[in-house]
Amino acid sequence: MTTIDINALALVLAQAAEAEIRPRFRALGKGDIRTKADANDLVTEADEAAERFIKREVAAQFPGVLFVGEESVAADPALLPKLADADLAIVVDPIDGTFNFASGVPLFGVMAAIVSGGETVGGIIYDPMGDDFVMAEKGGGAWQTGDHRPAVKLKVRGPAPLEDMTGMASTGFIERGRRARVLQNLAKVAFVANYRCAAHEYRSFAAGNLHYLMYNKLMPWDHLAGTLISQEAGAYAARFDGSPYRPHHVEGGLLLAPDRESWELLRREVFVD
Repeated sequence: MTTIDINALALVLAQAAEAEIRPRFRALGKGDIRTKADANDLVTEADEAAERFIKREVAAQFPGVLFVGEESVAADPALLPKLADADLAIVVDPIDGTFNFASGVPLFGVMAAIVSGGETVGGIIYDPMGDDFVMAEKGGGAWQTGDHRPAVKLKVRGPAPLEDMTGMASTGFIERGRRARVLQNLAKVAFVANYRCAAHEYRSFAAGNLHYLMYNKLMPWDHLAGTLISQEAGAYAARFDGSPYRPHHVEGGLLLAPDRESWELLRREVFVD
């Protein structure tokens, strides 16, 4: 099986952004934006064109690798379960933060994860507007690189008392009764927000600007890369029941914190069942 050069894959993401994403930013026509599951779940011509570009390059450079893209799965849902048994796979979100992109807000990213034998071993988050990468390979630390600057090793923020914690939480997919309790409990922390873009939330967390991230819906293209990068930057990450997050998981929630003690505190006091 072909191995994957993470730097070569990162270059493909940047090339896709240059060719298909940036030229369409704030230049989408009426027919270039469509809804999927609901009015807040959008896909644009840029998402589809960028994924076609990345898929074509992956097939050429890494033959035999399973390609799992968000838009590919939207067209063929039977593709997603293949990830659990794949020897080697590349999981891609061509534009994370499509709602922002379609709204003309410059807060979106391109993400890719490398999965080997049911484990995430590589992650890339590319910022098309800043032209830089946050990336990690398992066991090699997390790094920010690109834009002609020296690479910077990332480290998550240190622990803090609950009342001083700042972070991001996506509450939209939590069951309504529990959501009310979680929203009430979030008054216990200092700050909570949501960028509507996991790519930038993970980047900010891994760079030490936040104390926690919380997600309920777990699609692999949204979370595999960011979770690995965060863990390589020192974070503790687990699903709500304490089990490790794996590439085949699509539910069970996900909570990231500076360490296990902070994770347990947040889980108990804020993100309760």
